[in-house]
Amino acid sequence: MTEGAPESGELARPNPLALDLQLCFSLYTASNLMTRLYRPLLQPLGLTYLQYLAMLVLWEQSPQTVGDLGHRLGLDSGTLTPLFKRMEQAGLISRTRDPADERRVIVALTDAGLALKARAAEVPGAIFCQLPGPLEDLVDLKAAVDRLVGALRADIRDG
Repeated sequence: MTEGAPESGELARPNPLALDLQLCFSLYTASNLMTRLYRPLLQPLGLTYLQYLAMLVLWEQSPQTVGDLGHRLGLDSGTLTPLFKRMEQAGLISRTRDPADERRVIVALTDAGLALKARAAEVPGAIFCQLPGPLEDLVDLKAAVDRLVGALRADIRDG
């Protein structure tokens, strides 16, 4: 008998290192594919996917500090600073130091950034039209992923 092979009648155990068994890989692949779906819709708006996410947060509330934006997006200032620099150069946002605390940077939409909201309003509907399955399944999937994200954030915060 080969070493490590199951004896007759014994079920083979799955390899815990098999790529196809990894939840992280499924989530990573889904994220990459979603980003690819967005790309042709965001290109005419002049936005990358990450810029689009930042604009979504700013369209909800502007101005905000870089720290607040980073918290909402789950990104650090090292990632956001070059992102916001490019968005400022594109005329979508302005960045200013908080007069009450010079360490804080305030990000605000410009008129051009605010005007882009009307064009971007078509993006979510266009994405949902491309997704397979019934809307109810997608809503359930989002809720399950949101629960996972919440639990992981709590674990990271607590540990």
